[in-house]
Amino acid sequence: MATTQSLTTDTWVRASWEEFLALADRLEQQKGRFYYDDGCMRIEMAAVGPIHGRDHSVVARTISLFATVKSIRIVGYTNTSFRKARVRECQPDSSFYIGADFRLPPRTNSPVDVNQYDPPTLVIKIASTTLSDDLGRKRLLYERLGVREYWVVDVSTNEAIAFKMLDGGSRQIQDSKVLEGLKIATVEEALRRSQTEDDGAINRWLLQTFSG
Repeated sequence: MATTQSLTTDTWVRASWEEFLALADRLEQQKGRFYYDDGCMRIEMAAVGPIHGRDHSVVARTISLFATVKSIRIVGYTNTSFRKARVRECQPDSSFYIGADFRLPPRTNSPVDVNQYDPPTLVIKIASTTLSDDLGRKRLLYERLGVREYWVVDVSTNEAIAFKMLDGGSRQIQDSKVLEGLKIATVEEALRRSQTEDDGAINRWLLQTFSG
């Protein structure tokens, strides 16, 4: 089993479920992100800079404003873990339950058990150095978990790459299917505006766009 000192981050390594849990417990206070998928684990140290934080805030706010204007039932989470015990676990930057029928998981600090509660409808990853993995192995993880839509935001290009997930597979989309009417291009434009505009200006533009 890898120790805290010898652990290689940002790569998938073979590990038992028990080894994964023990390591995640030890590194939790170091703001690590933890992934497990069919006998392999990946540990990433959380990004703390303004680029990641700003893009995360803009995308989450875009989704919230769209749902508000369109009267869509939605509940969002930040840095929340979702667990299918002994099989897979993930900790996306943002996740959302969307629609009329979802049931909220309990208010605890434990990972959401997807054997008892549905997986999130939409998952979002803000990518800087992990883009290839976010588009690859993690996308497969979310397919297997039962997520319906997955977005990867490339902070270097302000590009949002969105996937619809169905029947264990996925395909790229240009319009959200779980937030009907929201164009991925609108999310990208909000990201571009965030480089020169304050939140109020972006919010006013989004509200005008969504109300048109």
